[in-house]
Amino acid sequence: MPTTQPRLRVGVLGAGMIATIGYGYLPHLAKIRDRVELAAIANRGIEKGRAVAEAHGIARVVRSLDELLTFDVDAVVNLLPGPDHFAASKRILESGRHLVTEKPIASSLAEADELLDIADRTGLYVVAAPADMLVSHWRRARDLVARGAIGKVAFARVQSSHAGAAGLSWPVDPRQFYQEGVGALLDLGVYGLTQATGVLGPARRVSAMSGITVQQRRARGGPFDGMTIPVSTPDNNLLLVDFGDATFAVVDGTYNVVASRSPRMEIFGLEGTLLVNREDVAAPPVELYRLDAAPGLAGWITPQTYEIFPAPADRFAELARGVLIEHLADCVRDGVQPIASGRHARHVLELMLAAEQSAREGRVIDMVTTF
Repeated sequence: MPTTQPRLRVGVLGAGMIATIGYGYLPHLAKIRDRVELAAIANRGIEKGRAVAEAHGIARVVRSLDELLTFDVDAVVNLLPGPDHFAASKRILESGRHLVTEKPIASSLAEADELLDIADRTGLYVVAAPADMLVSHWRRARDLVARGAIGKVAFARVQSSHAGAAGLSWPVDPRQFYQEGVGALLDLGVYGLTQATGVLGPARRVSAMSGITVQQRRARGGPFDGMTIPVSTPDNNLLLVDFGDATFAVVDGTYNVVASRSPRMEIFGLEGTLLVNREDVAAPPVELYRLDAAPGLAGWITPQTYEIFPAPADRFAELARGVLIEHLADCVRDGVQPIASGRHARHVLELMLAAEQSAREGRVIDMVTTF
């Protein structure tokens, strides 16, 4: 008779917005309770932690990571603010637990290397946000490009920006996003760079321009409506990424896109064009233009109907950010390496740090890491 796999026992560190909003980690995990058990949650504000635990069926609530690690958990999801990721992630891995971490994986390349070295030595998994390459349309784009659907790729345009926390009626204090340690590149550019490298492969070089658009922002709407926000780190970043073999991508990471109808990604090849459309646009998620769409005719194709490129299942649509927890459970069960891997996250972190250096020094920066 088939044996039942034990559930992955998971602890959650942080009960804030990213844990609880509709597209966050916790709201949809009841759908995979056959494989994942939410064993405990830690939050410095214990009352908030209790409220979140009650809403999501989590039995134990504590105030700290150290208390969380006293429980019998196999993995911990690190949802602390970005500057706090490294110290908590290191403690989690050193305790012998697998790690799911929000972006960015760390604040420096040396920190990211240290985390991955610990995981390698101890046989632990690191799954890192963002979850884009687990989303069906990004995997479809990657597979189409890899199979030559648009021929040799010349360049891509990638948009990963919005109006920022000050412009979006943000439910939590928006000031942190405009201060050192966060900023538009780490907050938003990480998505476009994950998508670009996930579809086109590791980057070789990067050049960037960055700046502060205005010295102060004013929050529009939400509980912090009217708050004056000082801007101390660049809120406007434009990157040119070199993938080698004359393949380039332009990626933005800014708080200055108040509205757009542009695709998330446009990839231009010698035999066609591929679009990954925005979620809020009435268009197929992926569109493909081929010079040989039909005998003697060029035209647009919806890839789902293009028989050698079947559409993968979209677990992100079911689980939102919780798909990263499911992904870890699958990797542990099957003994396979993650797609949303720590090494991919480290490569994207290096790209962002190199972009900051490029903007400061006015020169192209060569990449060191790959994935």
